[in-house]
Amino acid sequence: MIKTVKLEEAVGTKLAHDITEIRPGEFKGPAFRKGHTVCQEDICRMQRLGKNHLYVIDLEADEIHENEAAAILADALAGEGVVWENNPREGKINLYAGRDGLLQVSTQSLAAFNLVDEVMCATLHSHTLVKTGELIGATRAIPLIMKRAIIERAAAIARQNRGVLTVRPLRRARAGLIITGNEVYHGLIQDRFAPVLSSKIQSLGSEMAALAFAPDDAETITRAILSHLEQGCDLLLLSGGMSVDPDDVTRHAIHRAGATEIHYGSAVLPGAMFLVAYLGEVPLLGVPACALHHPVTTLDLVLPRILAGERIGKLELALLGHGGLCRDCQECAYPACPFGKGA
Repeated sequence: MIKTVKLEEAVGTKLAHDITEIRPGEFKGPAFRKGHTVCQEDICRMQRLGKNHLYVIDLEADEIHENEAAAILADALAGEGVVWENNPREGKINLYAGRDGLLQVSTQSLAAFNLVDEVMCATLHSHTLVKTGELIGATRAIPLIMKRAIIERAAAIARQNRGVLTVRPLRRARAGLIITGNEVYHGLIQDRFAPVLSSKIQSLGSEMAALAFAPDDAETITRAILSHLEQGCDLLLLSGGMSVDPDDVTRHAIHRAGATEIHYGSAVLPGAMFLVAYLGEVPLLGVPACALHHPVTTLDLVLPRILAGERIGKLELALLGHGGLCRDCQECAYPACPFGKGA
């Protein structure tokens, strides 16, 4: 039950909720916290904040306060690698990355959660790389007082997949690079692919364990693949040979090496001719030539997900189409841009 009292009659009562103060461009936050005992000196300041009445609350058995509700919701939403503090501010609790890794959001569960009346949760995009302590989501119960059954229903939805938000650590892969192409192999042009790919691999915490160059010959490329596997590489990247030219035989070589799952083509520009294959449990990524000319391609969207343990197949490559069109900005701002954020 909520009772309204005039501000001047509220001296000695405890605040039922935080009272927010907003100073444009300077501050937004609680001027008074829940539980604060109102004294005579507070009256003028509260009036300046637009308060002429305050609430006094006497909860029924089936009711719950916004702060307690927010804690229940946060606990249900937080999966592995997600942390939060039971210190609500204005009825809201923030969720943070408990470790470095890749944020994964169960978008269907999030939508189902947000369809429950009087609760909400907002998150960063799924598949965002995050650092320990980074804000990744926030939740709150919207009314000051609500029925406990509503909170319990929302929490049950959030818990179905062991939490709506998880942060998965990236494994440290031993990556093997195979640079294909007659022009590089025979020294007609200088290779630029190895430095680009090595930089991307190392920036994600993995190492380049082996490097080989191969001409446009399927048998030679196949031998290089098998050699990298024998050296203990658990991630393979092949550059070049992904287009429709008759000399591009890399896909054929991957098949010859024993790949039983090959997905050629992604719904992303740049990077439509990207390839994902698996040799047992070892991912093999075919990187088209566009990665030399564009700072961000399909590779940058897929590689962190693979290192986080996700298996990428035809469906995942197809879903990249929503948000998969690079705007080719004069100055690249990725990842602070829409590219790859819709999948």
